[in-house]
Amino acid sequence: MRIDILKALNAERAARRAAVVVTDTASGEQRLVKADEVARDPLRETLEKALRSGKSGMEELPQGNVFLTVHVPPPKLIVIGAVHISQALAPMAALLDYDVTIIDPRTAFASKERFPDVKLIAEWPDVALPPLGVDRYTAFVALTHDPKIDDPALTHALERECFYIGALGSKKTHGRRIERLKGQGISEAALARIHAPIGLRIGAVSPPEIAVSILGEITASLRLSPEQRS
Repeated sequence: MRIDILKALNAERAARRAAVVVTDTASGEQRLVKADEVARDPLRETLEKALRSGKSGMEELPQGNVFLTVHVPPPKLIVIGAVHISQALAPMAALLDYDVTIIDPRTAFASKERFPDVKLIAEWPDVALPPLGVDRYTAFVALTHDPKIDDPALTHALERECFYIGALGSKKTHGRRIERLKGQGISEAALARIHAPIGLRIGAVSPPEIAVSILGEITASLRLSPEQRS
């Protein structure tokens, strides 16, 4: 790999930005395509598919074969609420290599006894969230049912490029949430990004089942194109 490509790639990785090294297998020529350049690249559809999968591999194209070396930041999962659903969701997400953080200012809930081996922050969202670097490779889930905790957390997420934002609650509960957030000046377009009621519609009842439905919806948001999800 050329030194200029390596330096540019390392800079993207350090900033938690995705990139793909495209290698022409016939000539050995390489080029780096950064995430914000994909939409303008001749191989746009192929590169978008590779970034969604996060997998490197050979691609057979009309103009010749290329090998795509895909570099995607490891995903984060931030959970607001140290609740029963979170107890099931955290280990499931860890199995899928998510860096999981649970935030809840209620110390009776946010305890190491209830959440062993999980990054736990017993602070209010306005204190806990800014240092975490919420970005486009972050899935964000609000589960407390408490507007004093969920609303500022969702506001923080909506101001960033999270690939998934979900919130627990019925349609009626979410309707009230939307009105509160509108009152804070958040646009309808931004609010439409919230998945609520949260999770895939699989008839989930128990906390583990609800956790499965949430993780399924997160996975679909990460791996499928908007057209495939519609």
